[in-house]
Amino acid sequence: MDSVPRLTSVFTLLFSGLWHLGLTATNYNCDDPLASLLSPMAFSSSSDLTGTHSPAQLNRRVGTGGWSPADSNAQQWLQMDLGNRVEITAVATQGRYGSSDWVTSYSLMFSDTGRNWKQYKQEDSIWTFAGNMNADSVMHHKLLHSVRARFVRFVPLEWNPSGKIGMRVEVYGCSYKSDVADFDGRSSLLYRFNQKLMSTLKDVISLKFKSMQGDGVLFHGEGQRGDHITLELQKGRLALHLNLDDSKLRLSSSPPSATLGSLLDDQHWHSVLIERVGKQVNFTVDKHTQHFRTKGEADALDIDYELSFGGIPVPGKPGTFLKKNFHGCIENLYYNGVNIIDLAKRRKHQIYTVGNVTFSCSEPQIVPITFVNSSSSYLLLPGTPQIDGVSVSFQFRTWNKDGLLLSTELSEGSGTLLLSLEGGTLRLVIQKVTERAAEILTGGNLHDGLWHSVSITARRNRITLTLDNKAAFPTQDTSRVQIYSGNSYYFGGCPDNLTDSQCLNPIKAFQGCMRLIFIDNQPKDLISVQQGSLGNFSDLHIDLCSIKDRCLPNYCEHGGSCSQSWTTFYCNCSDTGYTGATCHNSIYEQSCEVYRHQGNTAGFFYIDSDGSGPLAPLQVYCNITEDKIWTSVQHNNTELTHVRGTDPENPYTMTLDYGSSMEQLEAVIDGSEHCEQEVAYHCRKSRLLNTPDGTPFTWWIGRSNERHPYWGGVPPGVQQCDCGLDESCLDIQHFCNCDADKDEWTNDTGFLSFKDHLPVTQIVITDTNRSNSEAAWRIGPLRCYGDRHFWNAVSFYTEASYLHFPTFHAEFSADISFFFKTTALSGVFLENLGIKDFIRLEISWGTSSRQKGFLGCIRSLHLNGQKLDLEERAKVTSGVRPGCPGHCSSYGSICHNGGQCVEKHSGYFCDCTNSPCEGPFCKKEVSAVFESGTSVTYMFQEPYPVTKNISLSSSAIYADAAPSKENIAFSFVTAQAPSLLLYINSSSQDFLAVLLCKNGSLQVRYQLSKGEIHVFTIDVENFANRRMHRLKINREGRELTIQMDQQLRLSYNFSPEVEFRAIRSLTLGKVTENLGLDTEVAKANAMGFIGCLSSVQYNHIAPLKAALRHATIAPVTIQGTLTESSCGSIVNSDVNAVTTVHSSSDPFGKTDEKEPLTNAVRSDSAIIGGVIAVVIFIIFSIIGIMTRFLYQHKQSHRTNQMKEKEYPENLDSSFRNDIDLQNTVSECKREYFI
Repeated sequence: MDSVPRLTSVFTLLFSGLWHLGLTATNYNCDDPLASLLSPMAFSSSSDLTGTHSPAQLNRRVGTGGWSPADSNAQQWLQMDLGNRVEITAVATQGRYGSSDWVTSYSLMFSDTGRNWKQYKQEDSIWTFAGNMNADSVMHHKLLHSVRARFVRFVPLEWNPSGKIGMRVEVYGCSYKSDVADFDGRSSLLYRFNQKLMSTLKDVISLKFKSMQGDGVLFHGEGQRGDHITLELQKGRLALHLNLDDSKLRLSSSPPSATLGSLLDDQHWHSVLIERVGKQVNFTVDKHTQHFRTKGEADALDIDYELSFGGIPVPGKPGTFLKKNFHGCIENLYYNGVNIIDLAKRRKHQIYTVGNVTFSCSEPQIVPITFVNSSSSYLLLPGTPQIDGVSVSFQFRTWNKDGLLLSTELSEGSGTLLLSLEGGTLRLVIQKVTERAAEILTGGNLHDGLWHSVSITARRNRITLTLDNKAAFPTQDTSRVQIYSGNSYYFGGCPDNLTDSQCLNPIKAFQGCMRLIFIDNQPKDLISVQQGSLGNFSDLHIDLCSIKDRCLPNYCEHGGSCSQSWTTFYCNCSDTGYTGATCHNSIYEQSCEVYRHQGNTAGFFYIDSDGSGPLAPLQVYCNITEDKIWTSVQHNNTELTHVRGTDPENPYTMTLDYGSSMEQLEAVIDGSEHCEQEVAYHCRKSRLLNTPDGTPFTWWIGRSNERHPYWGGVPPGVQQCDCGLDESCLDIQHFCNCDADKDEWTNDTGFLSFKDHLPVTQIVITDTNRSNSEAAWRIGPLRCYGDRHFWNAVSFYTEASYLHFPTFHAEFSADISFFFKTTALSGVFLENLGIKDFIRLEISWGTSSRQKGFLGCIRSLHLNGQKLDLEERAKVTSGVRPGCPGHCSSYGSICHNGGQCVEKHSGYFCDCTNSPCEGPFCKKEVSAVFESGTSVTYMFQEPYPVTKNISLSSSAIYADAAPSKENIAFSFVTAQAPSLLLYINSSSQDFLAVLLCKNGSLQVRYQLSKGEIHVFTIDVENFANRRMHRLKINREGRELTIQMDQQLRLSYNFSPEVEFRAIRSLTLGKVTENLGLDTEVAKANAMGFIGCLSSVQYNHIAPLKAALRHATIAPVTIQGTLTESSCGSIVNSDVNAVTTVHSSSDPFGKTDEKEPLTNAVRSDSAIIGGVIAVVIFIIFSIIGIMTRFLYQHKQSHRTNQMKEKEYPENLDSSFRNDIDLQNTVSECKREYFI
């Protein structure tokens, strides 16, 4: 799938610092106690045991020794006023002094005004803090996210069951300063540029805002060419419009570039950050970020004259605006580093003020309430009975389709009034016992989470229901209806002890928020309700709206649509190809191999290579009729295609479309054992690849959008065709049949099988523009066989053995699948541990096994669609073996350190031939002490001279001498620095050196082709510290990793130009040969190595073991004193360092293309005969002269090229990946410090 790349690290770091400075106090020690100096009047509470305000600072012992409420119940709270908005970073609590009263758990709430509280959340949930276990100990909590507020409220949740609620508290933090502007909905600030046009390639805009309105423009700028940027609230969400040089897109008609956030009209602060570099944009609202690429042709944003903040004023019409203005407060508004509000406060000339903008935030004293429980929540408010008529109004927001909003018994027998939400529609019913009910239905989709205003008026036989300023009336005649106001108004639900005549609720209670409640045109004081002096309530949160958008973030996967109620969310998985609560589980299998095991035959199938992962299903053809199960992916052009009239200035290009994303194709390829594509080039006077060193006439593009000038049947990097490798080309001077440039049809056909380059995405042809020049090409479908994961298995043969993988996330969805076989009755298959919760999957007979390990085999394990490579992990885990064979995997101890387990009829033995260790289980170290001047040199076989008659065996020896993989490992102990530990020399003076620098840091130095030197330094400690250290250097292809003391220290990928050459010798200790050492290596080699080396291994060779055990027969030379000793007995290894990582048949109709083209336009035979007659005499005249010259030229050319051409037929793809015979570019020496 296409993904938008994120902004560069430098840019992000630069402006994240700017963002932080703009929003927080620059106090690096923000942990001052804030409550200790407060006056007693700064403390307030729901109630107090003493009847007055009790100061409750930490460690207070005088008076009551803290706060206790009059009654210990869940409605109590303790509050403090810190005087100003401050930044709060931590809290602490004690119990009440000298008592058995303390709180064992509590929650926190914050507010700027003492109204409209916000609950403290962590991990997107209301956070519960652990309290005290006695009255005197202090329980301190650092807040994961600092909070900026003036008021803090502690809400006890649980307390000592043998006592009461009791608290002493402290709040820690520091002062917080900011620049604030208040917009009244008819005002704005204009930032005017110094020039007519402001053109920017990069922009950073940051601000915080709070508002009660769901709509309004926060800022806007536009240019005459169509460029514009606008940020506006739309129904409580933030919409960003951004266009670069696209005149077709206008703000009034174009959809937003991105939309983020939800419920942003809650009168709480929300942060916004917009970062743009060219077309790449990061848009962040609170903690949610969206990355996108904007539309338009240019990279610059061109804005004319000014940017407006708070609205879009109409030029020449003061006080007139194009859209609804923002109504609320904006804080710390920065545009590209410019503090807009600060300029406005100082009345700078760049800022022009429209309307009334003040520089303090006016806070409306509005008290919201939350109905928490769908069965027991209600609010009772009194009315004024027997008044002629009814007048009730309020605002509500909810996610539930159904719920009772209001029920009241009207006076004078005028019936019952019922207002409810039913299916998202507002329904008002006034029912008298003896008369027909008056009913009004209005609105729809009112469970959208937005605030909706409702007003009911009934007076003088006229009933009106007004919803969001739109009035509705009953369809029935109400001329005889006489209505009198009721005595008690029940909002949200009914108490259990009332009759239907007093409070009627035909549906469930309301869950949601209400505010601004008026009865008989009088506002109701909900704080008085909270204090118990007005009305009554149950299961309410007063002074906060605790609505939550459960679809943000959207947990519905794979394009499933999210909807929600007050308590949960739902996913619609229609037409997604997935199923489950969150559209998590794929309805398709992961490979053709799985379909075969289900009994299917050949045909088209959808496969989902990553199961529940992000990749969409892909349609493939499964050829299940052969021994190998082939998976074929067709592209849009598999037929033979003719090409004429192309040259380098006017090339022919064809892009192949596989009907899928590159990520889908890569998943199929990477999960297969083997993949291939047949490529065929038919030619007549059309050259294919030119010479091995020349510019190719035809090339193809692979998965990484890289150009590849090799053809089917040869390894990567070798600019030849298949006939060039086996010397069967038409012309001995060329390495492809088509390069002979014959005026007759021929072809070069073969299979591309290097998986890292597949699939072919494009072909380019440039040589069909000469007389009689013509070509035809065909690229077959992508074909793969072998499922690398379906048969991926491990065997557990001790109850203590296990494989450890990172915890997988299963908050909302999870899937686990695997095969197993066992003879045990019980055992744990899998356990996934979280902070509080866990998942355990086990087999048990009778009682639960709990911690008893699993004995047996597990195969094809998938977690959340991720294929776990059990065999690879098992290779580095004791007690577990890859595969599921016989004795070696099921019984006894395993062979260690590269030793090979060999099956026997009644057991096994460990073959330690290729291990640097020895003993019955290859666990005994082979180590030796080196003195000054000690040298151990292991000589590799020289590569044989490459001649025309070179044998297959000698080619194989050469291949072994330059392997595609390097695994180097050894342990060392020394106190000397600098020191040379290991030196590997190639036949072309390239080298690999491992040395200790003068400061004790370890350095790995590679000198590769053309003198390029790569230096990797690990300086986490002084390694010449008389302690045992273990070094592992692994190179697989061009990927290098270095581990020190079991921790990954470095990961690096060599460039494609780098060439690895044949190894000539390996030296431990001092290098005694005159090899022209690198300067740094020569310094370290001055004294060689003094210390102990152990378990030295290079691939399958153990040079130190060969020197000590097989010195007479192994190709090893020892100089100086080499004494066998145990390094482990000299010192103990204890390293704990911080790790830093740097970073065949197919179903599509294949034709026989090895014969000349049947449809080719052939020349008339008479003309051809005439031409031959004319030129034959000339050819025979000069052939004698040219024969010797051509023969000598060929011999010389082949001598220089044989290393490119000669490969054994069974050469593996990993080795071919390492071969790169293209011209390399010399680079400067590089160093990498960790």
